[in-house]
Amino acid sequence: MDNGQPEVQHRLDGAGEGRRWGCLRTRVIAKALATALAALFIGCIPGRPYAQPPRVPQSLAIPAGSLREALDALASASGTTLLYSPDLVAGKTTSGLSGRYAPGEALRLLLRGSGLEARDAGDATFTLRPAPAANGPGSASQATRRQLSAPVQVRDLETIELGGMTITGTRIRGGVTPSPVITISAENTREEGFSDLGDVIRSVPQNFSGGQNPGVPSLGYSGAGIHNQNVTGGSALNLRGLGPDATLTLLNGRRMAYGGMAQAVDIDAIPVEAVDRIEILLDGASAIYGSDAVGGVGNVILKRDFDDVVIGVSFGGASDGGMATREYTATAGSTWGGGGLITTFKNARADPIYVRQRDYASVMRDPTTLYPGINLKSAVASMHQAVGAVAEMTMDAMMSRRDQLYNVASPDGWINRVNSETTTKFAAPGVRFFLPNDWTLALSATRGTSEHIQYQRRDTAKTGDSTLSVHDCLCNKSTVYEVGADGALFELPGGEARVAVGAGYRRNEYLHFNHLTGTPTTGGKEGSRFAYIEADLPVFGKPDDIGDGNRLSITAALRGEDYDSFGGVILPKLGLIYGPSADLTLKASWGKSFKGPTLRQRHLAPYVMLAPPAYFGGTGYAADATILADGGGNRDLGPERARTWTASLAFHPDSIPGLDVEVTWYDIDYTDRALEPITNFSEALSNPIYAQFIEHAPTPATLDERISDAATFHNFVGAPYDPANVAALVNLQHTNVARQEIRGVGLSGAYRFNIGDGSISLRGSAIWLDSTQQNTDLQVPFDLAGTLSNPPKFGCRLGGVWTKGRWTMSAFVNHKGGVRNLPRDEKTASFTTLDAALRFATTASANVLPGLELTIAGQNLFNRVPPPTTPWLPAYAPPYDATNYSAVGRFLSISLSKQW
Repeated sequence: MDNGQPEVQHRLDGAGEGRRWGCLRTRVIAKALATALAALFIGCIPGRPYAQPPRVPQSLAIPAGSLREALDALASASGTTLLYSPDLVAGKTTSGLSGRYAPGEALRLLLRGSGLEARDAGDATFTLRPAPAANGPGSASQATRRQLSAPVQVRDLETIELGGMTITGTRIRGGVTPSPVITISAENTREEGFSDLGDVIRSVPQNFSGGQNPGVPSLGYSGAGIHNQNVTGGSALNLRGLGPDATLTLLNGRRMAYGGMAQAVDIDAIPVEAVDRIEILLDGASAIYGSDAVGGVGNVILKRDFDDVVIGVSFGGASDGGMATREYTATAGSTWGGGGLITTFKNARADPIYVRQRDYASVMRDPTTLYPGINLKSAVASMHQAVGAVAEMTMDAMMSRRDQLYNVASPDGWINRVNSETTTKFAAPGVRFFLPNDWTLALSATRGTSEHIQYQRRDTAKTGDSTLSVHDCLCNKSTVYEVGADGALFELPGGEARVAVGAGYRRNEYLHFNHLTGTPTTGGKEGSRFAYIEADLPVFGKPDDIGDGNRLSITAALRGEDYDSFGGVILPKLGLIYGPSADLTLKASWGKSFKGPTLRQRHLAPYVMLAPPAYFGGTGYAADATILADGGGNRDLGPERARTWTASLAFHPDSIPGLDVEVTWYDIDYTDRALEPITNFSEALSNPIYAQFIEHAPTPATLDERISDAATFHNFVGAPYDPANVAALVNLQHTNVARQEIRGVGLSGAYRFNIGDGSISLRGSAIWLDSTQQNTDLQVPFDLAGTLSNPPKFGCRLGGVWTKGRWTMSAFVNHKGGVRNLPRDEKTASFTTLDAALRFATTASANVLPGLELTIAGQNLFNRVPPPTTPWLPAYAPPYDATNYSAVGRFLSISLSKQW
């Protein structure tokens, strides 16, 4: 037909041009009768006006691939009629979608980057046609065509509802967030060959790979502080290096239990096969989510509607030895009228990497491990069920057990062998009621536990003796009850003013129990009550306006929390979103965040230890001189507080479909940090930044007071304690001492375009970070970023994905800048690696090898070794910065899955 008029009509069953009109007429008549009966029935229910089903958000799961097939699937699933010419979509592809969408929004997302637009013709019918030139009459708006398909991408301003959830960063359905959000989809993860969420988050430049991660040395031997060590063998988000306890991690919007001792959450316990996407909010968000959301928020969102069975296996290994992996997964799901269920089970094993397998670690004694051996079994289930048009019930549950093994060997001939078992459980039931006037009321409860059992056995080579020295439990429990409501208040020129309100109660428990003595080492409980309100005010310009895209929205949130321990906090956040044209979006936010001190920081039993000056980096002392250090918890600790500024500029020109770029500036003023004032014991007496925590020539009375207050006394000098020989007193007690300034610039972007019968997606992100710390107000700030055991000043990940039919190939370059070893005036080299993956995949309906997916992947293909640095304890600590660089080296894997 002429003038772009449609030639083919796609109906409820997704029929194409081969369908007979008689069949279509029958279906139309049947559909009309069914609609009339439904209208009559629903119309008899008082107070619930009839709304056409095609306008109502519903669960959709449309895979990436042919745009024609995706449009057929949408028409069939939603009962929508799509009118277009077959030539219009020939050879075009889509990145697919999964979640709850109204048909019009789903259609816009499927068409993003295709150069096409949809027009609503009424009566659940849409017509497709080429999008006009940018800024011309009727040009496609930003909301019609903008959403990055990158692993590091900026979320569209329009929300995507998933089982009653909203986009990370707001609790309002249909709301917007003024904060930048990175989205990593399941398709992105498969394209790049990742098999677990730990590797996924470590690939994000904005995330620091220190903190709680398996490649970081255990037992504090790295000298990077108590929070930079592997405790459970899991992987924790650590945005901008603020610490794993300052990044909030959620599963389907719910809090998980802390793991270990530092309020870290093991994101890697969640099987990646069950994940639809990860959304990472790069902004303080305590006004929305409460404590811990200082550096940002990571929200793992599970697949909602999955109607298949998938079995997978994966094998891999490091080319230099060690890290042999075996993974077995099974995912099954089913959907039915108004509900669905997905379950995933994963069994993964990884062999340790020993120092004998890496030449650069020869200074360390075998069988010390650089990377632990791990055995992980995890399972997750997610279910939802609608109760007519009245409510929807949901239930998310997870359980995992991670065993790990690592060794530390000394030059004296003993070997400390550590085994641990960490069991994590999570259950989150909820119900959402759909009220008149588009209001909802949600009730939810969350229960999480993490039980970490650790065994340490000391073997003596000379005698063959083996002694169990540690049998401890680090046990955490978390309970949350919450009620919330959201809906529209009134109409503004830009749309409905919407609000979310809620209140709840949260309780955390921590117990460090010594099974050898049968007594608790540390324990504590803490409860908090909270209430919040959030508003979204679209001042002018609706997101789906056709024209120049000029629009303005203002957001505001206020949250109050009252703790049993330190009292109350009030947390505001304000945001602004301005679109001066269809090509640009400006966003800015200001807010306050906080983090409560950990229960271990507050309740750890006080201790003192006597050690030689060399242990604390002291030189020039008398031969019989000793140092006394006192540490432990502090029940007077107050909350850590932060003020955050964030501003971003997103460029998404209509003239270049598929191009999206965002630059973000951020500034965090983080005060009252609760931590051990001396991070690295080996620098206590030599580094001037610790001078105010050293008392030289302490009096015997002061020493006696510290010793009498301590629960334990550790003598490491091999001679009786003599106060006359104590040259200095070192303060290691947790305290609110630190102030940190974190500022920087981030850049994210993607450009997707077609080339021949295939498509190419170029994407990546980069970060420049500057952070400093003051231990007291009188101290000159000293650098954190760019120094040992802290994030580098610069990092990036850049690459692309080529897709053609059943084949996908990706290649990405990772770069981390060097870091300085300040006490030794050294700077490491930068670290640049190359990752690549090749995937062959067929659909479940393919005639040949249906539902088969084969992936060959490689990380660090050129086998770059970590840049060397001088360790503070050469026999125990690795000769490189393990918080930034990995000992794995080149890692190759092959994965195979079959879908039914």
